[in-house]
Amino acid sequence: MNDIFSIVKELCSYPAEREWFEFKHNWFEPEQLGQYISALSNSAAMEGRSKAYFVWGIDDKTHDIVGTDFDSDCNVKNEPLKHFLFRGLSPDVNFIFEEAVIDGKRIVLLTIPAAKTVPVSFSGERFIRIGSSKENLRKYPEKESYLFEVLRHGLPTIENTPSQYQDLTFEKLLIYYGAKGIRLNEDTFKKNLGFFTYDGKYNILAQLMADNSHLPLRFAIFSGKTKTSTLFSVREFGYQCLLYSLDEVLRYGDVLNIIQADERNRIVERKETALFENDAFREAMINAFVHNKWVEGNEPMISVFSDRIEILSRGTFPPEQTLEGFFAGESVPVNQKLSEIFLQLHISEKTGRGVPKVIEKYGRDAYEFRENSIVVKIPFRWINVLGEDNAPEEVKQFKVKGATTPKTIPETIPETIPKTIPKTIPKTIPKNTQEKILKLIAENPRITQKQMAEACGISLAGIKWQVMQMKEKIEFVGSRKTGYWKILSETDKTSNND
Repeated sequence: MNDIFSIVKELCSYPAEREWFEFKHNWFEPEQLGQYISALSNSAAMEGRSKAYFVWGIDDKTHDIVGTDFDSDCNVKNEPLKHFLFRGLSPDVNFIFEEAVIDGKRIVLLTIPAAKTVPVSFSGERFIRIGSSKENLRKYPEKESYLFEVLRHGLPTIENTPSQYQDLTFEKLLIYYGAKGIRLNEDTFKKNLGFFTYDGKYNILAQLMADNSHLPLRFAIFSGKTKTSTLFSVREFGYQCLLYSLDEVLRYGDVLNIIQADERNRIVERKETALFENDAFREAMINAFVHNKWVEGNEPMISVFSDRIEILSRGTFPPEQTLEGFFAGESVPVNQKLSEIFLQLHISEKTGRGVPKVIEKYGRDAYEFRENSIVVKIPFRWINVLGEDNAPEEVKQFKVKGATTPKTIPETIPETIPKTIPKTIPKTIPKNTQEKILKLIAENPRITQKQMAEACGISLAGIKWQVMQMKEKIEFVGSRKTGYWKILSETDKTSNND
């Protein structure tokens, strides 16, 4: 009962029927039911699912539980229905009928194992699902060929699928690992990281980690709330090792995440508010990289609108992932080896906190599940309304022609946004924040700017801006890796001016 309840509730949570499950109310046509079993079993194999489902008692449009009168123990021309179905299926399919009462209404669940070695046929014909429709497999020779390939070698992954590029190099990957304190053996790292298919070719995982991934990755900024708005700017981060692309995208997010001066109800000091939650953005971006369906040759897509950032990753849930498990942070990797690399480099964690972190800040509505993609929406938190007398000048600059609210992209952003702090960040820095920075440096001269940001409770972009304003008070001595901060004395200042 509990298993049936959880399965039905999970299936009803999908916005539409998928290739591996079907809803009906009281429908019953024995011959077509056999065809449905064939189609659902074959499609489940193609989707990487271990089982498919046919459920009676669910409205197939609204997914409401309506109950059913369907009887799985009925006869078809003086033959038990189950025997009729078993006799027509080839090879044998060990399907199971079960009943339960959910919300006071009777439900019948038919569980169908996925095809294993050959496609399942009924009465000599093979069927498949196209969306929510049942079709004869002979009409789709490419899908038939793909099904046979899946049944022979398994579902395509970035590990078992060869890259179309075989002249790959990995110098940047070795440097990246070295910067993390991990030395890779140049003779064995390709094998150890799983860069080869079973026949010794570079796979798609190797392509992603190569000096040139041959994949684009773009940040597109639009002036309004939709893609019909004017395209304001496009930044390119692709065509390199995926790890470097991710680093650049995260740094670019810091640049866009401006610190706003909140002068509302000000008594002594103004408050500083970031445009969006950086932690949520970071977790959503890492998840998009790790769980993207790279095997299909498509990259994530990042779009910035006047009121939000949208992070789109290709593909949907992995086969064993449930919707509730997804929201609870029970991560099932789409790309197992890629996930292991991110864990090894401490880019991501096994704690499964990424999705819960986003939900904590923005709720479940931040996620939109489309047919072949998952979109995370990070809303902007604008403080002032344009046109108000008390709105600071830097906020007024965010007005795009014709806009009536501050939820617009600033006209002051250049066509190609530099990797520096935006000029629109308030030029008046709270004195106490600078005092905190001086105190932190005095306590730990080797403190990083990221650690300063965490200690001061502001974004990394805000710290970078403040450090720039304190060049008469502090300086960084030595290399980025081994250097330290120095608080300048009056003598130091005089010497620098000379």
